[in-house]
Amino acid sequence: MIRSAVIVFPGSNCDRDVKVALEAITGFPARMVWHGESEIPACDLIVLPGGFSYGDYLRCGAMAAHSPIMRDVVAKAKAGTPLLGICNGFQILLETGLLPGALMRNASLRFICRDAFLRCETKDTFFTRCNRVGEVLRMPVAHHDGNYFADEDTLDRLEEDGRVVFRYCDADGAVTEAANPNGSQRNIAGITDSTGRILGLMPHPERLFEPQLGGTDGRRIFESAVVSIAEAMVG
Repeated sequence: MIRSAVIVFPGSNCDRDVKVALEAITGFPARMVWHGESEIPACDLIVLPGGFSYGDYLRCGAMAAHSPIMRDVVAKAKAGTPLLGICNGFQILLETGLLPGALMRNASLRFICRDAFLRCETKDTFFTRCNRVGEVLRMPVAHHDGNYFADEDTLDRLEEDGRVVFRYCDADGAVTEAANPNGSQRNIAGITDSTGRILGLMPHPERLFEPQLGGTDGRRIFESAVVSIAEAMVG
């Protein structure tokens, strides 16, 4: 049995989408955990979903990072529980310091809601086991603050350590300025921590995980997590 938990904040709006995706792919119920709780039940995977936690007041994710439940999220992640932050969840991960950098306003200063193409840069993470290096995926983006920023030393370190997991690209996989929807440095769409078990991702894999939604490219992120969990259980 694969036990997953979705953290729900005031203003989350993709929590149920993630729950549906997790349950369809794992075959087991996903637990919805309210931000005011102090502890997450024993689980094999935690997801911070997209949305506008606390109305995006102060900074996106800044208030959610200090919710009571986040103390346990951070503790469990540091102890090895896989953690996926999607869109607002990525913003929260940065605010907790579990991942480096910041997400600023889109370069256009406009909210962006459309499909984007991503190139998978590595399969050596918990969430990309079922992908191919160089594979191009299509996923929806829906954000106002998705412009990834970090200082040059941090960016270089992420590159050297293979922690840049996804980059915005065109349909043929070319990483270009025109293919970058929000101005993110080096077209970065998703990064991981040094263990590969914590992933922050701006696009929404849960919105494109089955044919009825118009595509299945997002499914492999969840399938990769399932494969990794199953292997860890056997090992």
